[in-house]
Amino acid sequence: MSQTKQPLPEPVRRLDTPEGTIFYVLRRKRVKNLNLRVGAGGVAALSIPWNLPQSRAEEFLREKSGWILNHMRRAREVKSDLLPQPSRELCAWQLMEALLRMYPLVEGYGVFLPRLKLRTMKSQWGNCHWAQGYITLNTALCRCPEKLRDYVALHELVHFLHHDHGPGFYETMDALMPDWRERRKELKGYGAALESP
Repeated sequence: MSQTKQPLPEPVRRLDTPEGTIFYVLRRKRVKNLNLRVGAGGVAALSIPWNLPQSRAEEFLREKSGWILNHMRRAREVKSDLLPQPSRELCAWQLMEALLRMYPLVEGYGVFLPRLKLRTMKSQWGNCHWAQGYITLNTALCRCPEKLRDYVALHELVHFLHHDHGPGFYETMDALMPDWRERRKELKGYGAALESP
């Protein structure tokens, strides 16, 4: 009987910089550029091309050290308590409620009510598939307050009007939800929900 091999945990590396100490995980992938992500847990994840030397990766982290450490400090300052994860059924209901609350704001622009899909995602709160007529919301939003679920739902609905994050997108968000920037900032304090099982 064959056993499925579990992937080994990635080693957390330490890098001392003039700005402070950075803990990071290095991942070699089939990518063209260096991709940096800072998790709410305080560890940076850096994806690099297969043939890039580790010394270049560390040089990149040193160049970005101020940004990385500031990001971690801000995450600690705005860290918020997560709500308990509801059942799948209740979560679906809560996210549909958010969509239905926000939909009247865009209905007058000719936007049809999109279908809603739910997914567990590690790096996005939601996304819009405007050409297919649906949006996807992250089930982790159910661990956040209602006003933050509303913000993400409206963000994705506005993408039916503006497919990118150009000036028109932000002008529409300003008109429909004047405090959306404050809500976005508050949502960053719930980043741990993205990393929770």
